[in-house]
Amino acid sequence: MHMSRRNLMSIGSIGAAGAIAGVAMPALAAAKTKPMAAPSAMPAIPQADGKTLFTADQALARLKEGNRRFVADQPTQPDISSRRRMELSHGQAPYCAIVCCSDSRAGPEQLFGAGLGELFIVRTAGNYVDTAGMGSLEFGVAALGVPLIVVLGHESCGAVKAAIGVVKNNDSLPGTLDAMVQPILPAVIKAKSALKDGEDLVAASAHANVSRVVKQLRNVSEPMLMTPQKAGKVKVVGGYYDLDTGAVNFFDV
Repeated sequence: MHMSRRNLMSIGSIGAAGAIAGVAMPALAAAKTKPMAAPSAMPAIPQADGKTLFTADQALARLKEGNRRFVADQPTQPDISSRRRMELSHGQAPYCAIVCCSDSRAGPEQLFGAGLGELFIVRTAGNYVDTAGMGSLEFGVAALGVPLIVVLGHESCGAVKAAIGVVKNNDSLPGTLDAMVQPILPAVIKAKSALKDGEDLVAASAHANVSRVVKQLRNVSEPMLMTPQKAGKVKVVGGYYDLDTGAVNFFDV
């Protein structure tokens, strides 16, 4: 049978395409059929008399496990059902209070795989504690029985960057932003004075800011926070969230 050159080229093209497909399709199929981690629920939090039975160490372990799952792309499945909402309509029993930044990339429920009624959150740009924040924490500890307070900073914090601009360049910020960063300035000054070659001032300042707030909460004169800390019923620790990896590093524990 005589084959024209055009027919031979056509057959060759089909054969090449088939060979490429033979290599590519299994890989594509494998990618499509690769099992994704199914959402799994975290163990129930023990409660009694409307308060958590977690100790501070157990609460911290719970946060670490939730964050481990977050980093590993092993999603949790918090209970947000109507049944759970009805339960919470009668009261709340969070196991941890978190002072964190308002940054949209650092939502604590997502970082720790927490559901409704689990975290008592105070959010301000730069994760510092003002009068309203202090009152909120006192309520969380005294009224809700929270055993753990976490002060959570994060990578590339805009409020910290603004405070650095004030310290280094004497920047003038518009509106009330200038007043907002004032509580962060001491941490920036301390970090800047201790900065070593190659270190990132933003990260160092964010860590120093967390440590400063932790120290503030550990040494506050208000009995509502000091008494349970002295009795070993409440702990205050620091944390730093890495935007790239998703990991939270706890320190000042």
